[in-house]
Amino acid sequence: MKAILIREPGGPEVLELREVPDPSPRPHEAVVRVRAAGVNRADLLQRMGHYPAPEGWPADIPGLEVAGTVESPGPGGEAAGLAPGDRVMAIVGGGGYAERAVVPAAHLLPIPEGLSFIEGAAIPEVFLTAADALFTRARLAPGARVLVHSAGGGVGTAALQLARAGGAAQVIGTASGPKLEAILMGGLPLDVGIDYREGEFAPRVLDATGGRGVDVVLDTVGAPYWEQNVCVLAELGTLVLIGVMGGSRVEADLRALMRSRLTVVGTVLRARGDDEKAALTEEFRRRFLPGFVTEPPQLRPLVDRVFPLGEASDAHRFLEANRSFGKLILEVGA
Repeated sequence: MKAILIREPGGPEVLELREVPDPSPRPHEAVVRVRAAGVNRADLLQRMGHYPAPEGWPADIPGLEVAGTVESPGPGGEAAGLAPGDRVMAIVGGGGYAERAVVPAAHLLPIPEGLSFIEGAAIPEVFLTAADALFTRARLAPGARVLVHSAGGGVGTAALQLARAGGAAQVIGTASGPKLEAILMGGLPLDVGIDYREGEFAPRVLDATGGRGVDVVLDTVGAPYWEQNVCVLAELGTLVLIGVMGGSRVEADLRALMRSRLTVVGTVLRARGDDEKAALTEEFRRRFLPGFVTEPPQLRPLVDRVFPLGEASDAHRFLEANRSFGKLILEVGA
């Protein structure tokens, strides 16, 4: 099969399209004929040698989410109700930039009716990450106020939708001006948009909430936003860290956390065990997957642009330039 390999740690130019052996499923895994794969910032880190794949996943083939058809249910896969030709999508620990991928059967989700493989590949990583952060880690309750950083990115656009679907009373987002415009033009649920380039966001969040602050902050930036994040959290609020694009080390005044009884929690999906991922997948299937087929849809994947598999380097360059609104997708085959 064809796959994108990381020749060596480095820039986008180290990604090469090569012929590699087909993967073999282990018990309770299925072989998926990949039709599309999502591009994520974790792929950039893996390419640079900063984020190795978990044990058991391809070390030199990036890709954390796929959409395609079941080619072979694999040993024991029939017990999970899988059949050849089923349209599926899934998070994977690696190996997504390829014509075939092996996926634990319990991690597969059906692609919602009416959605393409391209749209299916834009769902698993960002929507499961956002759902886990908002509802499992932060215990988002109806009526809560939420602040989503990097609101124009893949996880950000998913989080805006999931927050409103979960009953959030006020959804605030930070992004660049053009991405805020795109969010509003796209009809996404955003009550207050803050252009991070125009100065500190904390005063504007407090103003928008009447000085109360927000109950949940979903942060992808990390260190540069630490003090402001703590400042805008209401009593008993929760800061969920899902990325550290701006840095990972802070000097903290712990008394601020103690006074307001705040919770700070970090989360990633990739390194979790199969059972935990299976539980998260099942919860998402039950609670949120129907939202993609309501009329009008309550949830929808946002795809910025699609690159052929052989142009993975260009997709990485585009993402590194922070030019995307929503997801970048690699089309693997027709």
